[in-house]
Amino acid sequence: MIRAFVGVRLDSEVEKRIAAAEAALRPSIPGVRWVAEANYHFTLKFLGAVSENRIPAIVNALTETLAPFAPFVVSARGVGVFPDIRKPRVIWVGLDSTELAVLARAVESALERIGFAREHRSFQAHLTLGRWRDPIKPGEELRREIERRKGEAFGDSLVKKVILFQSTLKPGGAVYSELEIFHLEKRRM
Repeated sequence: MIRAFVGVRLDSEVEKRIAAAEAALRPSIPGVRWVAEANYHFTLKFLGAVSENRIPAIVNALTETLAPFAPFVVSARGVGVFPDIRKPRVIWVGLDSTELAVLARAVESALERIGFAREHRSFQAHLTLGRWRDPIKPGEELRREIERRKGEAFGDSLVKKVILFQSTLKPGGAVYSELEIFHLEKRRM
């Protein structure tokens, strides 16, 4: 069994700007297990533990589904928390792109057809910066930082590929490796 998910990476320059913001946030927001810059990604679909013999069917479904997609731009903007500021569990950077939502729905449908359960939470494009280990009562510092950074622009990324990742859990955190890369190559008319 392997732990797998389908995701998208941002341009390295955008990731560097996000990492700089994360570094600035660390001292003022305690108790967060921060995501390493090398692991920044947007998850289109988390698959969980998957038998290796299912990988070819996943690859075939994604190859067919992603064929009509052309590269598109996604904007990274703003810092926020899920589920809300009163009970934060996840701190994130927002991602803005109509095409990203369309892509996520297509991936969700393709993988549902081969037996993966549909995600029931509403789609909210974001890149996770970190998670609180334990529930916290937010301090004024967190509220100030979220308010100050809610419109911060990190830049635009051209999404040219979708990746089937393997996630290996280690004591120091997850390590991601690419199982398959799907290039978005359809030309725009």
